[in-house]
Amino acid sequence: MAKIFYSMAGEGRGHASRVRSMVEQLRHEHELVLLASDQAFDFLTNCYGDTTPNVQIRRIPGLRFKYTNNRLNVTKSVTEGFRFRYRLRGYIREMQQWIEQEQPQLAVVDFEPILPRAARRMNVPYVVVNHQNFAEAYKLSILPTSLKIYAAGIRWAVRQHHTRQMATVVSGFFKPPLHRKFEDVVQVGPLLRPEVRGKTPSEGDFILSYVRPHTPARVFELLKQCGKEVRVYGLGERPEDGPLKYLPISERTYVDDLANCRAYIGAAGNQTLGELLYFGKPVFTLPEDTHHEQLINSHFIRHMGVGNFATAQQVDEDHLGDFFARRDEYLERLAPLKGTLDGTDATLNVIRQHLRKSNETSEVRACTHQPMAAPG
Repeated sequence: MAKIFYSMAGEGRGHASRVRSMVEQLRHEHELVLLASDQAFDFLTNCYGDTTPNVQIRRIPGLRFKYTNNRLNVTKSVTEGFRFRYRLRGYIREMQQWIEQEQPQLAVVDFEPILPRAARRMNVPYVVVNHQNFAEAYKLSILPTSLKIYAAGIRWAVRQHHTRQMATVVSGFFKPPLHRKFEDVVQVGPLLRPEVRGKTPSEGDFILSYVRPHTPARVFELLKQCGKEVRVYGLGERPEDGPLKYLPISERTYVDDLANCRAYIGAAGNQTLGELLYFGKPVFTLPEDTHHEQLINSHFIRHMGVGNFATAQQVDEDHLGDFFARRDEYLERLAPLKGTLDGTDATLNVIRQHLRKSNETSEVRACTHQPMAAPG
């Protein structure tokens, strides 16, 4: 049994959902220390608590998006990033102490900057498993110029988060060609939780919506006009408002609704979209007009022909009317994808491969009594 340190970004649920799919595959044979902040920490604590064998969850500092008047404030978010960067050296030192005390054989990182730096300094090999590395590795020719420019910024952030990893796995519902020099990047589909992998989809008579807390009020007025019950997640339990039924996040009921909804209208997170496409559901995404990553995801949804989008600030009745009118067209294009997008096993193979390499290196060092050379 090896020990694995596994860190992730804390914003949203996508990072933690990916991590959980790996935890469920690894925890029966290895000891896992999960390092998370904010929403990811809360999500994993609810899943595993303090009593799950071979799983520890620790809170670490993390980056956060900042909002003003229900819109992503890029300036404040960047300023928060600089504050985090100023404190980063101290965070790394603390992580190095944990590594020194517990001697993990491998680190796995999902877009989190503390663990990879500490692992490099302590000669612990690490692999990257995330979505954000698409900006560095993928050809993004379908995107408008403004989003290509933003993707260049993500590339910079990716390089700030981690370099010199042993392997890179990019999980996403889209797989465009790779740039030259990135042919070794492993492209996989979404990493699916056990609840998703084991669910057989059907077609219910309701619309599923997952929204962010800053979604404009007019979006909910439009959802009322869909002519169907709309099950809304992301805002917690609230009184029903006509056809809108506000539900608290529950892994069982949410996955049931993912699998059984008629269609989806809501936020454009990569993980949520991947799970919906796995179930064969048409999607209409509502990215915030300043949330460029969700805009990128939305352009790929449109490009694949499995749904459409309008920003949460600009969506109107005509957008939703067109979406429902084209639902059969989207279903036809979804048919080849349904049940085929799971990237869990391919990612697990990469982690196990590098865990074996780490163990072999440790055995050689033990036999020869030679220290590992420090990384360049």
